[in-house]
Amino acid sequence: MTRSTPKTKLMIEYLSIIIGSALVGLSFNLFLLPAKLAAGGVSGISTILYELYQFNPAYVQWMINIPLFILGIVLLGKDFSLKTLIGTFFVPFTIWLTADIPFKIDNPLLSAIYGGILLGVGLGTVYRGKGSTGGTAMIGQMLKKYTGLSSGFSQLIVDGLVVISSAIVFNLELALYAMMSIYVTSKVIDFVQLQTSPSKLVMIITEKEEIIQSIIKDEIDRGLTKIRSIGGHTNKEKAMIFCVVEQPEAIYLKKVLQEQEPDSFVVFLNASEILGRGFSLSKFYDSAKE
Repeated sequence: MTRSTPKTKLMIEYLSIIIGSALVGLSFNLFLLPAKLAAGGVSGISTILYELYQFNPAYVQWMINIPLFILGIVLLGKDFSLKTLIGTFFVPFTIWLTADIPFKIDNPLLSAIYGGILLGVGLGTVYRGKGSTGGTAMIGQMLKKYTGLSSGFSQLIVDGLVVISSAIVFNLELALYAMMSIYVTSKVIDFVQLQTSPSKLVMIITEKEEIIQSIIKDEIDRGLTKIRSIGGHTNKEKAMIFCVVEQPEAIYLKKVLQEQEPDSFVVFLNASEILGRGFSLSKFYDSAKE
């Protein structure tokens, strides 16, 4: 397997930030703005100002984000970089570029769900590129630095003020839909950042560890980890075997274990992201003989 060079990796990160920022901008024009959902952040502020004064949302976001970016560099220094500037620029740029897009959803429920999903995918992609879209996230970080509040609570205060403002400008129902969108977005961000996969963590508790070890190595060609354990009911020593497998391998392993070692206690768990040789890195076979 060819390894990425630092330059290639950096280019992928910048590309992720640009693509993610574009998706964030599209979610605003397709769903959030037409449905009047001020789902926190600078986008929420621009939605409110558009409703009140018909201010162009792209210009509003630039006017808020650029001074915040400069203030962030002064107050927070190294936490801000070119990547943050790219995200700060491209979100309003996409909003400006797609302002007249003909496909818009003004149903608040659909917009809260699908707008939240698209926004979450966009932000998650930006974060995977180690970037940021700026905005009220910077205000949250400043609040954290000078008040000692946690990051999550600081951001909740900032976004909460935007949602409360939307309840006053629009109505309580739309504010509740905006809160729903924020929740959906947060879950999708986690999904994208963790790169959730169908891989399974298999935990096997058995007295016949050699048989199980042979099945895992010979049948599905996976590594394993063994831990000594004591059965709570029998008080006998057993082996607890951990193994990570792909979805098709998990199905096959279940079938083989049921046929060859039905007495073992087996648990299959979802694994969100797998890092290491054999998954994110190519397998390595040691030909040395002991």
